Amino acid sequence: MGLMHFDLHIHSAYSRDCRSPIDSILKHAVDIGLDGIAICDHDTVQGGNVGEERAKELDLPLIVIPGVEITTTRGHLIALGVREEISPKKTVPETIARIRELGGVVVVPHPFKRLSHGIGDFSDLDVDAVEIFNSRFITGEANRKAERMAREMKIPAVAGSDAHIVPMIGYAVTEISAEHNLKSVLDAIRDGKTRVYGKRTPIKIFASQMARGCLRRAKEIVGIEVK
Repeated sequence: MGLMHFDLHIHSAYSRDCRSPIDSILKHAVDIGLDGIAICDHDTVQGGNVGEERAKELDLPLIVIPGVEITTTRGHLIALGVREEISPKKTVPETIARIRELGGVVVVPHPFKRLSHGIGDFSDLDVDAVEIFNSRFITGEANRKAERMAREMKIPAVAGSDAHIVPMIGYAVTEISAEHNLKSVLDAIRDGKTRVYGKRTPIKIFASQMARGCLRRAKEIVGIEVK
């Protein structure tokens, strides 16, 4: 049993709004001293599955948690430790049931960030953990609100950078007390054996990503691909 450091919310080129290559993500995570990461692309487990396999092929000292950030009818949920696709645009209870069926950990990411499809008040939900620190913020109030509610409900806390570019990996870290294997890490998250810390994504990068996201959504509406 030891303390390990994870970034539990990273996107890869398998997300439509990200271009980060899997190998670059893995290399950077090792270079900055992380013990593990969770690759959680939008509505697909491909990035997480490929990342897990590549880490093994490259014999890296890195635990890669396969995951996915799922679009529900109410907002986003993260599933950690799943390797099968989960249908998007289902209700939150349906999605939670499917994650549990697959043996995954149910996480509410950035609940009070409406522009990022946050679920909002999660007091009615049966979840395993809440992302109380997401590094993509300006004032930090959404994080503080998530932390207060998670604490009041006694729900385990996690952190994730929500990195859409490689240099932002590690800006939010979850310290986990567990053995160096995937099952132990997932169990520790469920049991609340976590501590979070991090720093804000630089404003210039945050603003650039927000602008690009708005442009992408606008062009998708008229059917133009964003390069």
